[in-house]
Amino acid sequence: MSQSENWVQQLPQNIIIGLEQGSVYSLIALGYTLVYGVLQLINFAHSEVFMAGGFGSYLVVNGIVGHRHMTGVMVPLTVLCGVLSGALTGAAIAWLLEKVAYKTLRRSGAPKLAFLISAIGASLFLSNLAGKLFNRLPNNAFPTYFDINHQLFKIGNAKVTLIEVIIVGSAVVMMIFLDRLVNRTKLGRGIRAVAEDAPTAALMGIDIDKTISRTFVIGGALAGAAGFMFGTAFGVSNLMGFTPGVKAFAAAVLGGIGNIRGAMIGGLILGQAEVLIAALPFVGAQWNDVISFVVLVLILLVRPTGILGERLGRAA
Repeated sequence: MSQSENWVQQLPQNIIIGLEQGSVYSLIALGYTLVYGVLQLINFAHSEVFMAGGFGSYLVVNGIVGHRHMTGVMVPLTVLCGVLSGALTGAAIAWLLEKVAYKTLRRSGAPKLAFLISAIGASLFLSNLAGKLFNRLPNNAFPTYFDINHQLFKIGNAKVTLIEVIIVGSAVVMMIFLDRLVNRTKLGRGIRAVAEDAPTAALMGIDIDKTISRTFVIGGALAGAAGFMFGTAFGVSNLMGFTPGVKAFAAAVLGGIGNIRGAMIGGLILGQAEVLIAALPFVGAQWNDVISFVVLVLILLVRPTGILGERLGRAA
């Protein structure tokens, strides 16, 4: 069998893997795009919010499972606890980050460069704190309370595993929930109003500080849940946020920074592009991390504002 024929044969399986990776990128990218949509600032500590969610869920799952073997209904309950604990940890860290690294600077009218420096400093602090608390091993594996590679069903010659269903299914539910939240609720209207014109929104009775804080919390919850999903598959470490965080930022720019649906689409496209291009016989997996940015540059050469290209305030 030639290499090109092998690539075609592996295509369905690689599409499923790309969907899994893209789902994680999309959840992280939503945090970048929400904050940018409201503040026109990039939260470069968001990757450590993702990392914190991984560690928060790691502690909870370890506490539940210990050395026991999970069976029956305990498996989905443990997964649910992992997702919730990751989301709550991410939300808490994002809330704290906004209070410590952003709020004071925002009220003092500091230049945008100060926000960037503050975010980078917070990122380094959180990463090193996690390394100090949990050790600096390449990964801290979750207890094997279920077989993550257990095959649930097949699509053609491609197998779909339990972890892929958990990651993609959870991501789809959370992305739909966020889309409805922003477009159909009072909180969502407040977020879009602040993104469009904060001074006018304040005159209309919207509490700007609370809205910004809640925006950070929502983005942090999504990133924290993604941290659990990523950690279940690959383990958690204090450096786990860097590469997925950078790729998720690329996904947010690719879809249109500040656009929620753009972040979703950008993450899914990036995940597929990484896997499918890296599988080509003349490319290889060693170029995996480069592919994301090549795709980003090519798209932006054609459409500099990204695929959808509108800010949160004008179109979510």
